[in-house]
Amino acid sequence: MGLRVLVVDDDPQIRRAVQTSLRVRGYEVHSAGNGETALQELATQAVDLVILDLSLPGMDGHEVIRRLRTFSEVPVLVLSVRESQDDKIAALDAGADDYVTKPFSIGELLARMRAVERRSHSEPSEAVLRFGDLEVDLARQLVRIRGEPLKLTPTEHRLLEAFVTHPGKLLTHRWLLSKVWGPGYVSETHYVRIYVRALRGKLGEDPSRPRFIVTEPGLGYRWMPEPDPE
Repeated sequence: MGLRVLVVDDDPQIRRAVQTSLRVRGYEVHSAGNGETALQELATQAVDLVILDLSLPGMDGHEVIRRLRTFSEVPVLVLSVRESQDDKIAALDAGADDYVTKPFSIGELLARMRAVERRSHSEPSEAVLRFGDLEVDLARQLVRIRGEPLKLTPTEHRLLEAFVTHPGKLLTHRWLLSKVWGPGYVSETHYVRIYVRALRGKLGEDPSRPRFIVTEPGLGYRWMPEPDPE
């Protein structure tokens, strides 16, 4: 049996379409029509991935994510008609792992699911992470490119560590500020832009075609060690 997926959407047609598409590809799929039922399912059953709509009756998707994150780190992929940056940022800051906007193609949904699945099963347990010719020693706070040491400031080290320990995940400005600078700096978005620019420079990144740090306009950044397969 494949990975167990919970689809949470109040539209039965969407639920059936997603269930059918995933089941023929080997996934074990269950569904819920509201947030309360979803949380009950997640509290009592093992689930590998949640596909969640935001516009649910009663408890909305943002609240579902917030409550879920009090007891589980199961990956959450938001699938919603809401396309504003504020909705995306709120969902990601609440603890969602990625966001797909309706209408959607099953190909895009599957690609995002594969990326989320890879991240959830590849949390770095080793002290040294390698991305091509880049080597990051987390324990000793050492960075090398093509074997040569790279001099980073303490803040640049913390920023790089935040990126490399969450490969592929969309990291919002607010999340990065809280993680790297602390909760008191979540409104200082210019800090992130300045330090990302400096870190890209030291990594030898071409800002127009970044190899690692990819900008998600208005939302944040992703660390992309390799392209996602088609």
